[in-house]
Parts: sequence; C-alpha cells; structure tokens
Amino acid sequence: MSLTDTAKRAVGLLDLTSLNATDTEETIQALCTKAVTPAGPVAAICIYGPFVALANGLLDQRIGLATVVNFPEGTQDRKTIETDIIAALHAGADEIDLVFPWQAFLSGKRTLARDIVAAARAVCPTGVILKVILETGSLASPTAIREASEAAILSGADFLKTSTGKTAVGATLEAARIMLSVIHDMDPEVGFKASGGVRTVEDAAAYLAVADEIMGPDWATPETFRFGASSLLDDLLKTLGHGSTSAEPSRASY
Repeated sequence: MSLTDTAKRAVGLLDLTSLNATDTEETIQALCTKAVTPAGPVAAICIYGPFVALANGLLDQRIGLATVVNFPEGTQDRKTIETDIIAALHAGADEIDLVFPWQAFLSGKRTLARDIVAAARAVCPTGVILKVILETGSLASPTAIREASEAAILSGADFLKTSTGKTAVGATLEAARIMLSVIHDMDPEVGFKASGGVRTVEDAAAYLAVADEIMGPDWATPETFRFGASSLLDDLLKTLGHGSTSAEPSRASY
C-alpha cells in the first residue's frame, strides 16, 4: 500500500487528542474544528473530562467524543472512576479511555485490576465504547502485556490501547503484535488503539501492516482500530497534499 493510500485510510481511524495541562476552551474549540479535515472527519477526539460538555456542543455528530479516566497513573479507586465515568457520560462522552491498573496488576493484585475494568464496563451503557489503556511500556515484558490484554478483554474492554502517551515508552510494534494476537485468539470484535509516539504516516503504515497481517486486511475500521495522536493528522494531510492544518492544539503525541 502506498503512503498516500495509508494516509487516506488512517484519517478516519484517528482519535485526535489534546490532553495537556495547558488546554483551554480555545484549544478545545480549535480541536473540534480540526477534527473535520479536508480528507474527511476523524473517528473521534479525546480530551479531558472538564471540556467534554463544551466539545459536545461543538463537535460534528459524525465524530466520537472520548475522555480519559483513571488517568494517567491508573491508581484511582473504584468509586472515583465510576463517578468520573458517569459525569463524562452525562456531559456527552460516548467513548471512555480507562487506564488499566497496571501497577496493581504487576504487584500481584490482579483481581483488583480486573474488578476496576469490570466496574467501568458496568457503568458504561450499551453503545459506549470502553478503551482500556494497558500502559505497555511500563508492563514491559511480553508475558505481562499478554496477560493484561487477556484480563482486560475478560473484564469487558471494547478496545485495547497501548499507552497514555505520558510515559517514556509509548506504543511499540512489539506490544501491538502481542495485543492483536490476543484479540485474534479471544475476540476479534475487540478493537486495538496505538497511542503514544505515533507521529508519521510511516508509523501509521507500520501499525496497520501488523493489524492486516494478524487480523486480515478488512478488519481495521473505525469500529476496531484507532490511532491516538495529535501531530499525526498534520503528516497525513501533508501526504495527501493538503498541507498542515492551521490549528494545532498540541504537539505531544498521545
């Protein structure tokens, strides 16, 4: 597949993201505008909870509205997570990106980690997408990534997501291969999201190639595959001959 074809394919798979301490109403307004691109709409935007109501009033209805919970450390208690999800849903979110309690999981508290995901699933009604952020760079070992992937799926995840983008190691092709293999073996309807360091059309091509290899060439759609990023969109549009966008809410890839 050419880079142009990859760029066309990837625009509609993008969760355009701004998760910065410096976010303002103005940057979120710019993000909502940027989400409708000359090459078509992105799949979703992903923002902090306090901005969800604002974005809900501005965002093109073709585009999903995601927010993060238990973010970024993955150490909040169950009640706080449930409360944050309910508030986000009331404000208009239809996708929840939950950080897996990876620290608890690594310390042996695996039932606790699974229970957090299950609790999040329980407060998300039918139609709300639950993406579970595994923080694979911190899980580190192939065994831990595989076991966390299995635990998240068994607990109700709709998507497995690589990382928060807030740690030293974000998405890697090695982690993606493990996660997609688990999805293939357990439930091909579960999606995959590459997030953290995905910045170029070449990066996007590499992850799509792995997905096509493991899951088949027709599997990766907005319902099953996402890129979580901010700067990636500019490179995709440049590849398609549209130049860079004028509004850039964030340079940090997520």
